[in-house]
Amino acid sequence: AFDEIFYLQMGVLRQKIDWKSVEARHFPVSDEWLEARLKSLPFTLTNAQQNALKDIRADLDSGRPMNRLLQGDVGSGKTVVAALAAGIITANGAQVAIMAPTSILAEQHYRNFMRLLTGENGILQVNEIRLLVGDIPEPEKDVIRTGLADGSIKIVIGTHAIIEEPVVFQDLQLAVIDEQHRFGVEQRAALRTKGTNPHLLVMTATPIPRSLALTLYGDLDLSVIDEMPAGRIPVNTYVLR
Repeated sequence: AFDEIFYLQMGVLRQKIDWKSVEARHFPVSDEWLEARLKSLPFTLTNAQQNALKDIRADLDSGRPMNRLLQGDVGSGKTVVAALAAGIITANGAQVAIMAPTSILAEQHYRNFMRLLTGENGILQVNEIRLLVGDIPEPEKDVIRTGLADGSIKIVIGTHAIIEEPVVFQDLQLAVIDEQHRFGVEQRAALRTKGTNPHLLVMTATPIPRSLALTLYGDLDLSVIDEMPAGRIPVNTYVLR
């Protein structure tokens, strides 16, 4: 058992070194820009969300590809942190892909991103964020693929359809993967090849003890959102035998 865990650790740490050995583009934003974004939100971020955002902001301006796991219970506010990360990338003129395991979850993210990033104080136009899932009519898919290829679409949200062959990005620089345990390493790698050393943010609502997360996902840096926004109903977790 020790040997198995030891070799697993060696493997994930080697992956981490490989990931960090390449250069990535810097994506800086000013404090004023971020402050304006936070003020435009209809709520105040929790301390845990602000800390996660700080980690991500530092990663995006580090010159090395971000490879971060964002962990937090359902309702803890991971999506808004991911949306702000996407905002930093698009403010610098590049593209973002958000991959969710189901169409329903992808649609939910699409609505949230539209609410958070477009509108009066938004940084994107409505047609710059698009949803790409299996049941979208083929002509509309063609329009989306063209928009991704020519750079007029800044954020695409979808299922694994977004890593399938005909989809080409002009400049993919951030990939966000939700419920990351539902995707294999190869699917993550396929998404990564769609850009040049893009930053990677993976999210999970599955509560994993830090020690176990570091063993299973030793190639990922870890940010934990461990407090709920005010007024949220507490989540109860049960062990059933």
